[in-house]
Amino acid sequence: MRKALGMIEAVGLTTAIAALDAASKAADITLVGYDKVIGVEKAVSVTIHIAGEVAAVNAAIDAGVEAGNKVGKIVSSKTIARPHEEIDVLIKEFEKNLKVKNINKKVIENKSEANN
Repeated sequence: MRKALGMIEAVGLTTAIAALDAASKAADITLVGYDKVIGVEKAVSVTIHIAGEVAAVNAAIDAGVEAGNKVGKIVSSKTIARPHEEIDVLIKEFEKNLKVKNINKKVIENKSEANN
């Protein structure tokens, strides 16, 4: 991959969405995944995973953290520049999980529309 991997961990979905929105507007990055974890700071945390060129990911992380902290609380953030090739396996897993989550969401939406 040789791109950078960036992560922003936010308390709450609204904070994570605000951070991702700002990060996406700040630089040319791609959302490669997200995770929800119950129990971080006695709440639900959402970690977004982004990828792109090192400078773009750094700019996106900075913008995302600033915007997220205006809405709620950012617990942590990190950019890994040129991650080891083994990280590619993890990134591909993030991307696969994101696609599955999107497919599941569409199936649920279609079922809901069919019932209405």
